[in-house]
Amino acid sequence: MKIAIVRERADGETRVAATPETVAKLIGLGNSVAVEAGAGTLARVPDADYATAGATVTPTAAEAVKDAEIILTIRRPTPAILAGAAKGALVVGSMDPYGNEAEIDALAKTGVTLVAMEFMPRITRAQVMDILSSQANLAGYQGVLDAAVAFDRAFPMMMTAAGTVRPAKVFVMGAGVAGLQAIATAKRLGAVVSATDVRAAAGEQVESLGAKFIMTEALKDASGAGGYARELTADEKAAQAELTASHIAKQDIVITTALIPGRPAPKLVTAAMVASMTPGSVIVDLAAERGGNVELTKPDEVVTTANGVTIIAYRNVPARLATSASQLFSRNLFAFIDTLFDKKTKAFSINWDDELVKATVLTRDGAIVHPNIKLAAPAAETK
Repeated sequence: MKIAIVRERADGETRVAATPETVAKLIGLGNSVAVEAGAGTLARVPDADYATAGATVTPTAAEAVKDAEIILTIRRPTPAILAGAAKGALVVGSMDPYGNEAEIDALAKTGVTLVAMEFMPRITRAQVMDILSSQANLAGYQGVLDAAVAFDRAFPMMMTAAGTVRPAKVFVMGAGVAGLQAIATAKRLGAVVSATDVRAAAGEQVESLGAKFIMTEALKDASGAGGYARELTADEKAAQAELTASHIAKQDIVITTALIPGRPAPKLVTAAMVASMTPGSVIVDLAAERGGNVELTKPDEVVTTANGVTIIAYRNVPARLATSASQLFSRNLFAFIDTLFDKKTKAFSINWDDELVKATVLTRDGAIVHPNIKLAAPAAETK
């Protein structure tokens, strides 16, 4: 069967959904692979490398997609890009359906089967397919590097003949995959690191990396389904905010990572908290794509406040590490595709009752089928 990879069209998207490594593996399953020319250019993957791996490089997306039964993508494509694909073709990638239900419905009407890899259940067999973790890991790393560049002082303690330079104080808010990688990276650079999370179990992970765990006594635990945090009550939010305010005022760098699936990012850092920080401090908001954790965040901008605090808020941080991000993302996609092929016969067969498929399929046979994705009801007519 034919598998297609097209160039990403979204602004600022530098990643590509397949690398020569995964193209060779897809061909090894008995498929042909077509890659749109230039698809990997921004990720430093030239067309010649795809050709060497066995792919056919086509001059246009239309030629790559024509009669394709599987299309691999980083971000949700438009119906126009998918024109000419085989009936019922699988489109596999990050679909970002929440708040974009109308776009999902339009894609459903083309007859394709959308697979949202961000819905992959967090179970042992699916770890290798977890795009959220692979990309968040890189985001946490890059966030610390962005902070280090903007911070006009050294990170580690330095003892010199001219005196001692104190280490930078880094505070990481949220100890998920991105937060833990941010902690590890900041520690490697020599900073004194503290972190907070609303999930009590995160404390052990934070401390294992050599950071201090900060958690209010009023919040026992806010663990939710799938390893994510649940939304806090009003009293819990107030207690957490009080703790955060007193701690942030003493920090040089704050990195926020808190996200709730399907909802805007929670506001954790107020304008007053930013105002309490010393000039030259830096905040990196890794939740900018969902509006940000900082009240003063302007997504996709780097701003400096009146009191000299720099707020860095890139929407798509993994794309700043396009080569590494593409390598990991493409391996996640291949790991899922690999489950759809019989290892002996190399025959393609989808088990629609498989828990991975049921969790990730958004559309099928012209309709939205995922229980969590609903179209808004049409507004009532006024007379």
